[in-house]
Amino acid sequence: MKEKRAVETSDKRSRKREIVTGNDRKRSLKAVLIGAAIVILGLGVLAYGALRTKGAGSPAENTSGTVEGATVTHPVALFDDGRAKHFEFEHENTTVRYFVLKSSDGVVRAAFDACDVCWPAGRGYFQEGDMMVCRNCGRRFASIKVNEVKGGCNPAPLTRGVQGDRLVIRVSDLLSGKPYFDFTKKG
Repeated sequence: MKEKRAVETSDKRSRKREIVTGNDRKRSLKAVLIGAAIVILGLGVLAYGALRTKGAGSPAENTSGTVEGATVTHPVALFDDGRAKHFEFEHENTTVRYFVLKSSDGVVRAAFDACDVCWPAGRGYFQEGDMMVCRNCGRRFASIKVNEVKGGCNPAPLTRGVQGDRLVIRVSDLLSGKPYFDFTKKG
C-alpha cells in the first residue's frame, strides 16, 4: 500500500511538473523549430547579401598598365576578348578605378568605374554579356554606349586613345575622375 501511495505521489508530482514546466517533448520540438528558423533566416540574409553585392567594389582584375611619364598605357591586344578589364590608379591617398573593354562594334572604350548618380556607393560596374551593369542600382548599359553617353547612371567617360598597339590614357584624364572616388565627400 505504501508502495502504491509512493507511486501515486510520484505520478502526481510528475503531472504537476509537466503542467508547470510544459511537456519536455513539446519544448524540445519548439526549440528545434526556433533554431531551424534562425538558421534559415541567417542563410537567407547571407544569400541576399551575396547577390546584392555580387562583385562589389570592382576589384582590379588586371594591373598590366604601364605608367610612362604623363600617360598610362595598356596593350590593345589585352582587350581583344571583349571582356571588361578593371584597373586602379593610385594618387595621393585616392584610388581611381576604371575599366576598359573592346565593345561589340570593335572600339576599345574606357570609363571610370563610377557614374554621376551612384558613385557614393563605391560599387562600380560588372560586365554581363554585351552590357555593363551598375552594381548599385542594376541599370544596364550597352558596351557600344560606353565612353559615348555621359551623365546620369552611365559609366563616366574616360578619354583614351590608341597609338600603335597601345591604349593610351593621360594621367591628367585619370585624375579628373578623382571626385568619383573621394568617399569623404559622400553623404
